[in-house]
Amino acid sequence: MSENSQSGIIRISDDVISIIAGLAALDTPGIASMSGGISEGFTKRMSGKNAKKGVFVEIMESEAAIDLRVIVNYGTMIQDVCRNLQENVRESVENMTGLRVVEVNVKVESLAVKKELDVLYKEK
Repeated sequence: MSENSQSGIIRISDDVISIIAGLAALDTPGIASMSGGISEGFTKRMSGKNAKKGVFVEIMESEAAIDLRVIVNYGTMIQDVCRNLQENVRESVENMTGLRVVEVNVKVESLAVKKELDVLYKEK
């Protein structure tokens, strides 16, 4: 995303938008973690870059479409968690970048139970 101002051009990297969306997602109650999906390992091996785990953005002019892959805590109402997730991500990206978020698509790839959560937090 780029914008002309009187002082020059302002550019916001797609990676920055991915980070904003990812942090907003992780701040959503009921979200255990982001999921990179099957292609994450392949992408890292082929490109040598760390992809933004579970966040994929497409930027058009002044709009953004965001796809998220998440792991939800077991025992939560998945539909409610995902609706809150969509709203949190939309609000964060719009407020911080000025982009209009046209869609936030969510794919729940797994559930985290207590044992899995303990392993996730020990790895960090």
